[in-house]
Amino acid sequence: MKGRLIAIGDIHGCHLEFSEMLDKLKLKSADRLVLLGDLVNRGPDSAKVIDLAIKTKAIAILGNHEIRLLKYRKSLDKSILRECDYPTLKQLKPRHWAYLKSMRLTYEVRKLNLIFVHAGFLPGMPWRKQSPEIVTRIQSINKNGEMIKRSKTKANLSWAAKWRGPRFVVYGHTPRSKIYKLKWSVGIDTSCVLGGFLTAYVLPKRTFVQVKAKERYYP
Repeated sequence: MKGRLIAIGDIHGCHLEFSEMLDKLKLKSADRLVLLGDLVNRGPDSAKVIDLAIKTKAIAILGNHEIRLLKYRKSLDKSILRECDYPTLKQLKPRHWAYLKSMRLTYEVRKLNLIFVHAGFLPGMPWRKQSPEIVTRIQSINKNGEMIKRSKTKANLSWAAKWRGPRFVVYGHTPRSKIYKLKWSVGIDTSCVLGGFLTAYVLPKRTFVQVKAKERYYP
């Protein structure tokens, strides 16, 4: 594989941290940059984040926040919107909407036996057959192996704890204070918009690069 393959966790409008990360990474023409979804909302400037994504020709994975904005764009149904959507809607221009529409559900790299996704997969089911609802939103599963909201389970069993491949999964969505590395997966949403870190996972060396948030942008 020529160049590096670099994944970056949930940016959520944190354009200053994203810009600093790009400075640290010093991207070259042979590198591939993969953004793991939720580029938008909660942080200070979603439009600037998308502009940087366009400039770097990043491959972007659909997150639940992008899906909600795209659904609203199509239906104009304000009932699906949340408070954090409104500032973003004011910022987005046609080029930003075009980029959101170009985002994909997954990105597979067979040579490295891995797949990039926003949230994850339901264990025990072929990943290709899983719905957008699952792959953009899953966090926890119950004792029966069913998708469940994190707030609805005391056991709080991560889907990743039960995932056994056959693909290694690189994902975001579930904010944690630290990188969540298991045998078959790595979660790199380290809560940048909540005052934590923006994290990049760099292949093939499997190293991590982090940028500390300038502040806590979202309560």
